[in-house]
Amino acid sequence: MLSELWNVVVGDIFLTYPYSIFSWTAVAGVSLYLIKKYFGGGVCYSKARLDGKTAIITGANTGIGLETAVDFAQRNGRVILACRSKDKGEAAVELVKKRSRNNDVLFMQLDLSSLESVRNFSAHVLDSEAHIDILVNNAGVMACPYTKTVDGFEMQFGVNHLGHFLLTNLLLDRIKEAPSARIVNLSSMGHTWGKINFDNLNLTQNYSPWIAYFQSKLANVLFTRSLAKRLQGTNVTTNSVHPGGVRTELGRHMNFLLYSIVMSTVWITHKSPWQGAQTSIYCAVSEDMEGVSGQYLADCKFKKLTNPQATDDAIAKRLWEVSSEMVGLDN
Repeated sequence: MLSELWNVVVGDIFLTYPYSIFSWTAVAGVSLYLIKKYFGGGVCYSKARLDGKTAIITGANTGIGLETAVDFAQRNGRVILACRSKDKGEAAVELVKKRSRNNDVLFMQLDLSSLESVRNFSAHVLDSEAHIDILVNNAGVMACPYTKTVDGFEMQFGVNHLGHFLLTNLLLDRIKEAPSARIVNLSSMGHTWGKINFDNLNLTQNYSPWIAYFQSKLANVLFTRSLAKRLQGTNVTTNSVHPGGVRTELGRHMNFLLYSIVMSTVWITHKSPWQGAQTSIYCAVSEDMEGVSGQYLADCKFKKLTNPQATDDAIAKRLWEVSSEMVGLDN
C-alpha cells in the first residue's frame, strides 16, 4: 500500500509534471508521511481488559509512562503512578482520570535514586495492595552529567537499573500472588553498545554520559534475563523493550547544541509518546504475550539481541549478585 502510494506520486504526478509546485509538494508530503510511518513502529491492537487488576508504572507523570497509564486506565485497571514529584504526579493522576474516565488512579511517591524511598514505596504498596498484576519499570534518566544517587551510585546505573532491581525484588512475592502477572522493563537499543564494567560500575574513571547510559540499558536486559530464569514455573513473566526514539523529556541532559540539532528533526523521525508506549502496553496486556518471558521487543515484535554480553548467562548471574550486594538484598 505504501509503495503503491509512492509510485502514484512519483510516477503519475511528479514525472508527468516535474516543474509543478504541486508535484514537489506532493512528493515532500508523501515523503514525510512515509518517514513517520517508518519511525512510528508497531501498535498494540489488543482489546484486553484490566478489570480487577492493579498496575504500577514508574515515571508515569510524563511521556511514555503517562500514555501507558492512560491506556491501562482505559482498560479499567487500577493504576498506580509511581513518580518522584508529588506535584507532577498528582497532576498526572487528574489528567489520566480525565482522559480515561476511570477514577481508580492514584499517585504514590517514589524516588528511584534513593534506596530508602524505594523501600518506603514498596512497604506502602505491600500494605495497601492485595495483588500486583503488572509492573512497568519505565522511569529513567539519559546521558546526564556525572552525578551520584543518595546512596553514592552513578546516577544512570542507580536509577535505571539498581532502583528498579530493588523495587521489583521487594514487590515480587506480591506479584506472584496474582493469577497471572507481567513485569515490563524499559531498556533501549542503546544496550547494543553497552558493556558491564564490573571493575568500574560507577564509572568514576573516565566518565562518559553515553557509556553510562548504554551500560544501564544493558543492565536492564540482563536483569530481565536473570529474572525470567528465576520466574520459571511461576505465573509471572518478564520482558524488556526498546520503545524507540520518542519525543519526551529524556534528552534534557544533552548539551545545548546537540539537543537543538536533535529537536530540529525530532518531529519527523521520533515517535509520539503514545507510539513509544505501544510495545510496553503490548507486553503488559496482549494475549500474544501470555507465557512469553525473557524476550526483548521493539515495535511490538521480538528482536534479536546482538550484543554478546546481553545473552551471556554468566554475566547476567554476576550482575544479579553484585546488584543484590549493592542494594542490600540476599541472593
